[in-house]
Amino acid sequence: MLKSKTFVKKTRSGGVMKIVREHYLRDDIWCGSEACSGCKQESTVLQTDACMESSLCSYPHYLVPDTNVVLHQIDVLEDPVIRNVIILQTVLQEVRHRSAPVYKRLKDVLHEKEKHFYTFTNEHHRETFIDREPGESANDRNDRAIRVAAKWYSQHLKTFECDKDGLKVVLLTNDQGNKQKAEESGLLVYKCEEYIKSLIANPELVDRLALSNDDKNEIGSSKVLFPEHLPLSRIQAGIKCGSFLQGTFRASRDNYLEATVFVQGEGDDSTEVLLQGLQNLNRAVHQDVVAVQLLPRSQWVAPSSVVLQDEGAAKDDDVEEEEEEKNLEQMKPTGKVVGIIKRNWRPFCGMLNVSQIKESTRHLFTPADRRVPRIRIETRQASTLAGHRIMVAIDGWPKDSRYPNGHFVRSLGSAGEKDTEQEVLLLEHDVPHQAFSQAVLSFLPKMPWAITPEDMVRREDLRHLSVCSVDPPGCTDIDDALHCRELENGNLEVGVHIADVSHFIRPSNALDKEAASRGTTVYLCGKRIDMVPELLSSNLCSLRSNVERFAFSCIWEMNHKAEVLKTRFTKSAINSKASLTYAEAQMRIDDTNMNDEITKSLRGLNKLAKTLKRQRIDKGALTLSSLEVRFHMDSETHDPIDLQTKELMETNSMVEEFMLLANISVAQKIYDEFSECALLRKHPAPPPSNYDILLKAAKSKDVEIHTDSAKALADSLDGAKVDGFPYFNTLLRILATRCMMQAVYFCSGMDSDFHHYGLASPIYTHFTSPIRRYADIIVHRLLAVAIGADSTYPDLMDKHKQSALCNNLNYRHKMSQYAQRASVAFHTQLFFKSRGILNEEGYVLFVRKNAIIVLIPKFGLEGTVFFDTKGKTVPNLVFDEEGPTLSVEQHIFCIFDKVKVTITLDDSNVQHQKIRMSLIEPVVRTQFNYSPDAEPQAKKLKLDN
Repeated sequence: MLKSKTFVKKTRSGGVMKIVREHYLRDDIWCGSEACSGCKQESTVLQTDACMESSLCSYPHYLVPDTNVVLHQIDVLEDPVIRNVIILQTVLQEVRHRSAPVYKRLKDVLHEKEKHFYTFTNEHHRETFIDREPGESANDRNDRAIRVAAKWYSQHLKTFECDKDGLKVVLLTNDQGNKQKAEESGLLVYKCEEYIKSLIANPELVDRLALSNDDKNEIGSSKVLFPEHLPLSRIQAGIKCGSFLQGTFRASRDNYLEATVFVQGEGDDSTEVLLQGLQNLNRAVHQDVVAVQLLPRSQWVAPSSVVLQDEGAAKDDDVEEEEEEKNLEQMKPTGKVVGIIKRNWRPFCGMLNVSQIKESTRHLFTPADRRVPRIRIETRQASTLAGHRIMVAIDGWPKDSRYPNGHFVRSLGSAGEKDTEQEVLLLEHDVPHQAFSQAVLSFLPKMPWAITPEDMVRREDLRHLSVCSVDPPGCTDIDDALHCRELENGNLEVGVHIADVSHFIRPSNALDKEAASRGTTVYLCGKRIDMVPELLSSNLCSLRSNVERFAFSCIWEMNHKAEVLKTRFTKSAINSKASLTYAEAQMRIDDTNMNDEITKSLRGLNKLAKTLKRQRIDKGALTLSSLEVRFHMDSETHDPIDLQTKELMETNSMVEEFMLLANISVAQKIYDEFSECALLRKHPAPPPSNYDILLKAAKSKDVEIHTDSAKALADSLDGAKVDGFPYFNTLLRILATRCMMQAVYFCSGMDSDFHHYGLASPIYTHFTSPIRRYADIIVHRLLAVAIGADSTYPDLMDKHKQSALCNNLNYRHKMSQYAQRASVAFHTQLFFKSRGILNEEGYVLFVRKNAIIVLIPKFGLEGTVFFDTKGKTVPNLVFDEEGPTLSVEQHIFCIFDKVKVTITLDDSNVQHQKIRMSLIEPVVRTQFNYSPDAEPQAKKLKLDN
């Protein structure tokens, strides 16, 4: 049956276009129930024995949730207890339009066979499709469509049920009007909450219910604490006329009464608006998109330097704000939140603060992320959940409540346990780490796998070359291999061979979409979260020794001055002759008794790499520094038993130089071929203000640093020396690293600034690590099309889609870095927990008004020693911003001063353990060994490799 709808649409040019949309209706769509004898279905999803112990429904039944139940109660629907659920097409489409995260979660549940969730395409079934009636809203039409489909299911199963066991259909809705109409039409209908509470065998499910509006009203007090949020229509009008600004709310880690709103302007122009006080924060949560109104200039304030954690009791709804003396020079545009444009709430990890009131079911939850406010939840499992890491979701934040209201989602395990803490840091940094689905795994090649003659039609056979790989110890996902040999004309042939991942991951299939979503492999201490399944990452794509593998090769002809004479790219097959560590490769180069082909190749590569590096530095490339730590793990417990900074060898630099050269060569090639849609990587030059701390630090030792250009900075750093202080240059480069901007991916058709500041290169991309970076897979596809080795596809040539992909990749890479740092921090805490109290030498890296930040080179650890704390005044504490210096009693602290500190682990707060530092030398009596920021310095920034 064919139905059609005709409507007119206004075009951009002002014309009118008539559009006819055809809608096909069928009568052969299966109901999905194994109890049905009427549908000629090849497979079924819904079980005959659909029993759940319910005081409301003592008979077998299927559940039909409406859209709002799915949107708000997805945590309940995901629970293994809830099975045999019919998701109507109407509901699925509405959820898709209203919440992408919930839609993804729902799709995941639909793919779980043991859940028995069935999608019924009611919008294309002849007996369940309905037209929208005149004057009927879209929402009311969809509610009616859900009722019609539920009614059809009830009658259909009654007619065709095989065993006549009284299988029924239960509609779940929280809409009172929808519920009343369903009852009037004879449907079995309950509110979601009353149905869940009726499940006799699973009372714990009640804790996972999101609060209804009635519940939210009950929890709030009668006192209004916050201003009303403006409706969206007024917000949009205010933004249009310029009275309001739209931006992203960024809460402070150190002061719960302070936040900033980042307002993106035209191009690179942006503004930060300061917010202070609970009423001005007005119930915004970190990462919400908000509308702010600027206060009059007379009310502008300076950022607070006070550390304030929200330690208020659960019953305390009074708001008291501290005011500081205003520093007119530091005043910032200050405003207040007038409305919420988009909530970016997610389930938060943290711990329960059990109420002191006996028999109380209401408790406060403290998130692990200090930027998120505490959340009030109801649970009957408080005694069980105490001492556990749990997840909680926010349901709403009424204007008369000091804290947002939420509900318990799930327990993650006992706080402090390694597996639990690892799960927390992955969840908190939004790292996708679930097992790969069967849909994804279905696109992997069948084993055993081997290269066939057909595979070699478009490939160059390089299996005879003396190729080798050089990687860190224990590396199994080997992306790259190299070779160097002398040609008959006296020149050198150098090849970089990169795993041909794009051969195995084809565009737009489930495997490709999953890799694009993950964006990057995440390396934690002792664990790797792969971007692609292990069969590819550690086997078929990994360029292991003595096995045949597909590669994408970049091959240069060079002279002995490392000048590139010719460049060519080819898909290839290689057979690596050795998988070496950096130390093994270095040993071969240095051992004069070794002269095999691989060793000669390595020596040739190393010699050229030194020349390439010198040429890069001459052009202005920066050589910065940051301390990267390596843990030595106990083979049985996997706990850290030693911690030390990584040592770099010549072979590290050798590999890096050729990876950089390959990336630059490929970047130029794909841009020449596809100027509008090349995926590139840029590193913006820092604004001059970023260099303030570096310039002051250098000046304190009478060293002059020039920052007019990358070359000027590089030359200044090369010449920066202080007699008797050999570590000075390294410290200066560490500070310079902190001044840098973050490198980002972008689409060439959406940006005009391609320059990579750190590498002093006019163009750059990522080509050399496709096993662990999705950006490289896209670059491989572009290069393959450019050389005629593969065919293109629409999304590859769409600059808008490429740009959206770049945004996700930049986000994933940033969160990956944060997760890696958090993992290093946690393992550092484990290390110091087992070592007790340690005394170590360090250097003052920063000087603050009331503290010094100390770097311990031995452990790559950074921590703060405070000389005052809230409520305690310290005499003779003088801060000079020009130095900067801090005078404490008789001692003056400057940047780069050598100090000796005691390092201990404070684990009194399981959720927020701290490494504390206190001074031993020089001796200062007025110090407080409070160090909330102590963290290991895993690489803060990689300029690119």
